[in-house]
Amino acid sequence: MFSSILLNLLLVSFAVAEETLSATTHGNTWKYGTSGGVLGFIVLILDILVFMEVLKSNRPPSHKLLWCVFVFVFPILGFVVYWLFSNREAHTGSGSYEAIP
Repeated sequence: MFSSILLNLLLVSFAVAEETLSATTHGNTWKYGTSGGVLGFIVLILDILVFMEVLKSNRPPSHKLLWCVFVFVFPILGFVVYWLFSNREAHTGSGSYEAIP
């Protein structure tokens, strides 16, 4: 019973989504592309730099995990919050990759 209702809702959502798609909406993919375009690529590169810096820092593993999850869930906001409020100078140094217990 529940699975048939779920299947019907899924099929209805596909039908509604198909009506909204058209070939004319993909005219300017460099600016507002479907996958983020150039802006999405820049955010991806900056987030990867944050991941590398967090994982190489001498923070406790739980703090590393929290920063990485925050940046992963909120890519733009997480990047900005990390660069503004993470006290990066105090955590640079001889940090290395550690296994999270």
